[in-house]
Amino acid sequence: MSHHTLASSRIAVLGYGSQGRAHALNLRDSGLDVVVGLRPNGPTWHKAKADGFTVAEPAEAVKGADLVAVLTPDMVQPALYKEAIEPNLKPGAALLFAHGFNVHFGQITPRADIDVILVAPKGPGALVRSEYERGRGVPCIWAVHQDVSGHAEAKTKGYADGIGGNRAMLIQTDFKEETETDLFGEQAVLCGGASELVTKGFETLVEAGYQPEIAYYEVMHELKLIVDLFYEGGLAKMLQFVSETAQYGDYVSGPRIVDAGTKARMKGVLSDIQDGTFAKNWIAEYQAGLPNYKRLKQADLEHPIEVVGAKLRARMPWLQPNTPPAAVAPLKKAG
Repeated sequence: MSHHTLASSRIAVLGYGSQGRAHALNLRDSGLDVVVGLRPNGPTWHKAKADGFTVAEPAEAVKGADLVAVLTPDMVQPALYKEAIEPNLKPGAALLFAHGFNVHFGQITPRADIDVILVAPKGPGALVRSEYERGRGVPCIWAVHQDVSGHAEAKTKGYADGIGGNRAMLIQTDFKEETETDLFGEQAVLCGGASELVTKGFETLVEAGYQPEIAYYEVMHELKLIVDLFYEGGLAKMLQFVSETAQYGDYVSGPRIVDAGTKARMKGVLSDIQDGTFAKNWIAEYQAGLPNYKRLKQADLEHPIEVVGAKLRARMPWLQPNTPPAAVAPLKKAG
């Protein structure tokens, strides 16, 4: 099924962050009719206008739409649904999400007379856009949660096609699986796990008397080399490109760090996601004005690895491609 399913449809994209912008541009370049729904005169309003889109307030954008793509942050979606979408979306239209959080955890209960679907590209907005422009695409996962029209699957695949996903790969899922695996990945491995692994490694070296600058390079900076190898060719490519010494150290010491106890605690993290504990806590935190979130974030930003990191990154001209050489300050020798 190609995006011709949506050929005569009007698509409203709500939100114009990196994903929203990429989706809107790709859909338009696929020949589809796109309107962008945003708060008047916000920063993204002018950006979408400058990109040549018809821009309207969310409620107006929803009124004429056959498909509404909700691409705003999770925590603002319930109010957006109540105020702009629920009263204005026509029966038989489709409500599309890129993450199942609010539907799965009951923060949004979609009307019974609309299709509820999901398309999530497995890449950041910039890549979704650049791959599309190259004539390629980023793999997407997709799901149908509620099919009222009888065409929900075709609409879902049509949207995925419109953003370039079917040029790469489409994998079917459901809202529960997408939501729970996404949250687990962020918490246990990608954001939570990796940042704690790096900071604890840094602290271990600094507490043992090594220079913070050296510690930074060894545990944070060089992680990129490994992650890129994983991304390009999995464990096999990583093992092919690191030294034999590094390989042997991996085999004997890796399981001492991330052991059965770590895995048991990962299962605890997964349980909290599955039974709604994490969602309940996050929603309460957001509604309270984010006091813990702000405090914990500040602690991360003030960690010694950030202090030394800022100083070292200023000496890496490839991170600031437009900085003339003279603008880079000289580095004083560590105390």
